[in-house]
Amino acid sequence: MRSKLGRAALVAMAVLVWSSAVPGWGTEEDEATLRYLKEVLWPKAYAQQDVALLDSILAEEFRMIDAEGSWSTKNDELEYIRANKPGYDSLVYAIKRLDIFENGTAIVAGEGTIEGEGKSGPYVMTYQSTNVLIKREGAWKAIASHVSGVKRRAK
Repeated sequence: MRSKLGRAALVAMAVLVWSSAVPGWGTEEDEATLRYLKEVLWPKAYAQQDVALLDSILAEEFRMIDAEGSWSTKNDELEYIRANKPGYDSLVYAIKRLDIFENGTAIVAGEGTIEGEGKSGPYVMTYQSTNVLIKREGAWKAIASHVSGVKRRAK
């Protein structure tokens, strides 16, 4: 009995050491980085027309599908923010799902809430989005984004 317990404890300890040593398994630091990237940096890039910031967030192979089903590339998004000043007052993103997988891939999904004032007065718009990110050379990069469920109402 003693050797079985000893062996089980040794195996459990080896698995613990191995899993903590494998990079990209979703540390607390990775989760905090992804939250900051999606809740702070990504909205900031669009709000401030910060092309360099968005460029640092998106991987070269980034593709987005918007609410109308149109596809865009990283270069399309960079050109969009360069040419279009935001017409809203605030954008807040609330994460509803954040999963980090052992292969260095993460899913970040949630709801964006945009408030502003248009020709017909103040409005609130919400949307759902899902983002796929990969960890390369220690940095998280977005490779895909999908937006749907856009709803706009008077404030």
